[in-house]
Amino acid sequence: MNQFTIKDLEHLSGIKAHTIRIWEQRYSFLKPERTETNIRYYNNEHLKLILNIALLNKYGYKISHIDKMSEDDMRQKILSLSTSQAQEENKVNQLIQCMVDLDMHNFEQLLNQYIREYNVDKAIMQIVFPFLERIGLLWVTNHIHPAQEHLVSNIIRQKIILGIDKLPLADISKPSVLMFLPEGELHEIGLLFMQYVLKVHGHNILYVGANIPLKDIAAICNSTRISCLYCHLTSASEKFPLERFLTQLPLKVPKIPAVISGSLLERYSKIPPQGFHFVRSIQEALNSINSILFKI
Repeated sequence: MNQFTIKDLEHLSGIKAHTIRIWEQRYSFLKPERTETNIRYYNNEHLKLILNIALLNKYGYKISHIDKMSEDDMRQKILSLSTSQAQEENKVNQLIQCMVDLDMHNFEQLLNQYIREYNVDKAIMQIVFPFLERIGLLWVTNHIHPAQEHLVSNIIRQKIILGIDKLPLADISKPSVLMFLPEGELHEIGLLFMQYVLKVHGHNILYVGANIPLKDIAAICNSTRISCLYCHLTSASEKFPLERFLTQLPLKVPKIPAVISGSLLERYSKIPPQGFHFVRSIQEALNSINSILFKI
């Protein structure tokens, strides 16, 4: 379904583009195709192959040795990798392979298998979260086709909600974090996952959801003690009024700090307005929220 650039392969495999080019020159396992205008591209099979090669190389196999392996040999060698970390990375690769083939039946079967094997919490943290980071669905956009995004998002969304439901309720005496997406923002998976992460760390969460007018956020804050706002912006629409949102939020909800994450921040080159904390990863978001709540 896809035509991948070498940068796409870099993002999905973790192998630098210049290293992939060196491998192409020296070995026979990876031969990119070319468009009618002579632009190099890689197909689904190339991607799946580079994922397996990258995994074997990371865990001790020399490229010169891998170059002589058949695809069946590679699969057998991967299954024989003994460390739990290697097998978890292989599981992430399997999800990516199902995604690029639009094989949602096997994608969900694998997720269910991992949940049975690890339990919901570990499956989300050790398999689903690395998968989301690898495909760029959580923090960076445009590495996968929109159809793939919608299909995998809906399945993963169900699993994250299942994980959230199994977590214990937080102490209501603790400071509250209000989580929402503003009007025009419908991509909820990043916010849902951050809800899971914050609840794992014992935070008291009020989760409002997607496409919420700021007047409704203000109404909640006026009637409930909220210590921190969290918003994750991943909409690809250029029409989303980011500047207006950053101006209006502190006017509607004054004196409450806000942590903002997501790919829309990539187009904002200014210093964050006062009261805003811009974060680029789950860990940065967690650290910022902990810092805000610790001061209360």
